[in-house]
Amino acid sequence: MTYSIVARDPATGQLGVGCESHFFAPGAGVTWARPGAGAIATQAFVDGRYGEEGLARLAEGTPAKEVLDALLAADEHPEVRQVALVGTTGNAALWTGGACIAAAGGIVDGPVSVQGNMLDNENVLPAMLAAYQSAAGDLAERLMTALETAERAGGDIRGSQGAALVVVDGDAAGEPWRHKPVDLRVDDHPDPIAELRRLLAQRRAFDAVSGTMFAPGLMIGPYTEPSPGDRDRALAALAAAARVMTGNPEADFWRAILLARSGAVDAAREQLARPVALNPRLREFLGRIADAGLLSHEDVEKLR
Repeated sequence: MTYSIVARDPATGQLGVGCESHFFAPGAGVTWARPGAGAIATQAFVDGRYGEEGLARLAEGTPAKEVLDALLAADEHPEVRQVALVGTTGNAALWTGGACIAAAGGIVDGPVSVQGNMLDNENVLPAMLAAYQSAAGDLAERLMTALETAERAGGDIRGSQGAALVVVDGDAAGEPWRHKPVDLRVDDHPDPIAELRRLLAQRRAFDAVSGTMFAPGLMIGPYTEPSPGDRDRALAALAAAARVMTGNPEADFWRAILLARSGAVDAAREQLARPVALNPRLREFLGRIADAGLLSHEDVEKLR
C-alpha cells in the first residue's frame, strides 16, 4: 500500500525516508528515522516493530542487513511485510514478502533503497531510483524529487492520499531533537506529493524565520552582530522566506523587528506596513515584544 525510499547521503551523513500511499496518514506508521541511527520504511501490512526495534538495533551499530534478518526471523508473517532500512554505515537492506500485492518489489543500490507494492506498473521503481541518483540539492530535495518522479510514473495503482518526508542527521550528538531538519506529513490530500513539495518549501522558509528569532545577539539579549554581515544575511534570508510564505506575515514581521533592533527604525516602520496590513493585531503584539525585552517601548512607539 505504498511506495517509499530510504537513503543515506554519503557526503553529509544525513539519513532520510519518504513515502506516499493511498492510505490515511501513512507517515504515522511507514516512516521511521532517528539521528545517529538510521531510517526505515515499514509498509504493505505495516508492523511498527520493524521501525521501533529496527532503529534501536541500528543505533547499536548493527548492519542493516543483520537487523532486517533478525526482525524477519521473529515475525510470524514476514510474507505480508515490505521493509527497507539504512544505517549510518554500509548498504541499505530490503525485504518484500511473497504475499505483497503486485506490482511489488524494490531496488537497493548501496546506501539507497526504493520499494513499493500495489504499484501501477513495473517502471515506477527504476524511475524513482534514477531520479534520486540524478537529482541535485540536499538529501530532502533528492528524496522529494524521487517521490515526484514515482508519482508521475504511475505511483500507487489505487491513487494518492497521504505522504511523508523525514530527514535526520547522521550524528547522534547530545541533543537529538536538534538533528531532525525535515519532518513533514500529509495525512489526507487529493495530491499529497504536491502538498509535500509545498510544505518542504515552507519548512525551508520557516527555518529562516526561526534562525533569526532565536539568534543570540540578533534577536536574543542585547543587540549585537555575532559576525560581520550576520544582520544583512538574516534580512536577505527573511526576505526570501517572505516570498515563499504568501499571505503569512511572519517573515516580514520579524524582518521589521530585526531592523528596529539594529537601529534602522525608519526602515523597520516601512517594513512593518505589510504584515500589519495583513494582521492588524500585530500592532498590539509590538507592545508585548517590548515587554519581553526584544525592543524598547520607545522604539515601539516610533514603529507605530
